[in-house]
Amino acid sequence: MHLLLFGTAGCHLCEQAEELISACVANKNNVIIERVDIAEAANEHWQEQYAIRIPVLFHADSQKELAWPFDAAMVNDFITRLT
Repeated sequence: MHLLLFGTAGCHLCEQAEELISACVANKNNVIIERVDIAEAANEHWQEQYAIRIPVLFHADSQKELAWPFDAAMVNDFITRLT
């Protein structure tokens, strides 16, 4: 499973979200998290949708997202519902 984590450099909430998500997927070899800096994203739709809502965990195949604030239980539930 491939998930995008929309964020930007210097965002302390994005850093917290990345640490939390990394801990949640540490033992899940089938989950790949790709960080996307929304300020540098070539996709204008992503910039419009997520620039002021970051951090957001996004599954492109299903178009489902998990927006901040979230905790480990919410991340695990989000990933479980996608599988």
